[in-house]
Amino acid sequence: MDTQSLTYLFVGLSFALYVGIAIWSRAQSTNDFYIAGKGVNPVANGMATAADWMSAASFISMAGLIAFLGKDGSVYLMGWTGGYVLLALLLAPYLRKFGQYTVPDFIGTRYYSNAARLVAVICLIFVSFTYVAGQMRGVGIVFSRFLEVDINLGVVIGMCIVFFYAVLGGMKGITYTQVAQYCVLIFAYLVPAIFISILVTGNPVPQLGFGDTLVDSSTYLLDKLDQVTTELGFNAYTENSKSKIDIFCITAALMFGTAGLPHVIVRFFTVPKVSDARKSAGYALIFIAILYSTAPAVSAFARINFIDSVQNVEYQSSPEWFQNWEDIGLIAWKDKNEDGLIQYSAGDALEGTKPKFVEGEGNYGERLVSNLANQSNSNEVYIDRDIMVLANPEIAKLPGWVIALVAAGALAAALSTAAGLLLVISASVSHDLLKKTFMPKITEKQELLYARYSAAVAILVAGLFGIYPPGFVAQVVAFAFGLAASTIFPALFLGIFYKRLNMQGAIAGMLSGLIFTSSYIIYFKFINIELNSVQHWFLGISPEGIGFIGMLINIVIALTVSNFYSKPPEYVYEMVDDIRRP
Repeated sequence: MDTQSLTYLFVGLSFALYVGIAIWSRAQSTNDFYIAGKGVNPVANGMATAADWMSAASFISMAGLIAFLGKDGSVYLMGWTGGYVLLALLLAPYLRKFGQYTVPDFIGTRYYSNAARLVAVICLIFVSFTYVAGQMRGVGIVFSRFLEVDINLGVVIGMCIVFFYAVLGGMKGITYTQVAQYCVLIFAYLVPAIFISILVTGNPVPQLGFGDTLVDSSTYLLDKLDQVTTELGFNAYTENSKSKIDIFCITAALMFGTAGLPHVIVRFFTVPKVSDARKSAGYALIFIAILYSTAPAVSAFARINFIDSVQNVEYQSSPEWFQNWEDIGLIAWKDKNEDGLIQYSAGDALEGTKPKFVEGEGNYGERLVSNLANQSNSNEVYIDRDIMVLANPEIAKLPGWVIALVAAGALAAALSTAAGLLLVISASVSHDLLKKTFMPKITEKQELLYARYSAAVAILVAGLFGIYPPGFVAQVVAFAFGLAASTIFPALFLGIFYKRLNMQGAIAGMLSGLIFTSSYIIYFKFINIELNSVQHWFLGISPEGIGFIGMLINIVIALTVSNFYSKPPEYVYEMVDDIRRP
């Protein structure tokens, strides 16, 4: 069976599995729809949390970012895993003991204010839609390459699949679907990594191959990468180019953002007991570490294989994988010196920077090549970072079934997180905005109906983000973490550990964090892109790391404003004491 047929088979079987689970575990009540009836085993919840967490950014884009950023990319590994330690210690057990459905539910009750609840919903929707944009772009990339459909049609197909099992099954259906998706995605990530590790280093364990010597050579893999990248004009692979303050702030923003992500937090509402919330976080960290400890090796293999595969190769005899990705516009080549050879180098431009489209006639790839020709550097190749993991098995010439497996795994990663995010959005609208704020008299049946309507609308909006993506998958997701760190995390953390914080302080803190962080990101990433450099950043902190500063601003303003208003009611003090009591 050829690779294309195997891809259709693997993806079709995985989709059938997800839909079957959704039908089997469909939600019958709001309790099922929002928190799976609080009956999920901690191990299953750990796997579901890992799948919910390891999105398109983790599966598709993270290794691509590290492949191009080198040591600078380690901030994603440290930040995204370290956040689970914070979550397990500081938030998960306390929020589970609180026992409600959503994050805004906690904030609205703790700060005795529907206004605080409304601000929390706004922050949550802002974070979730920013995050889901990356997932839908990942879905579109996978469909467009492996199923040979238009990238926009791929997004629409992904929307339909998510719509079915998110709207029908709710949290109950999504939980067990995500257990299956974790099994698919982790197998799909490890199998090619093991194959390529054997081919490159002779070591079957990718984590060890990362620090091993190349096959039939005494040269270490990382030494070879340093040599090759510096010869091409890039920074050495194992050297940092970012400043220490930026590395610290990005890592902190990702850590605190992880602990404040609503679709991750809500997973700890689904277990039977408070102690199970801590266990779930521990299991999730183990399941996540399996992939995250493999990612640096995958990144290094991808970078060295990519360079070996295309550098100084005649375009007419370029590898098949190069032509496949070129056809959908995610690789572009322009023969600037007219020698017929593919020549990849740093030149004057930032590596991995996407050339802007030129207006006028021509398809995606033609306009990209036209603009690439106008760049003033010697680099002849543009490659989208998001394809590195997906293209890696093709570059390494692995069997067709491995390529098909990676496609199924990438879709599992993107769809699992998209479903979790969309459920959080729908729950916030139906439960917090309608039931708890504007329409308190609706019945449980009506609330469940509105939750499904909200999920449907959220999926349509998410699809638009996928069709008109604002950036690389992992970049977009990093912004979502910054927003979560600067808005939701301080409100939850202070709400548990600082009883004096009142509603005025919480609202002022969340709004200040949201406005500062989003303004900084939008200014440098969408308004004045030409100023997006260390010379113009505040204290040298990039938009990816500014969420940490936004978090500090949130905390300072929340504490300051609280001192100008009266203390919270006595019942709030008692509620916080009860939450904190083992």
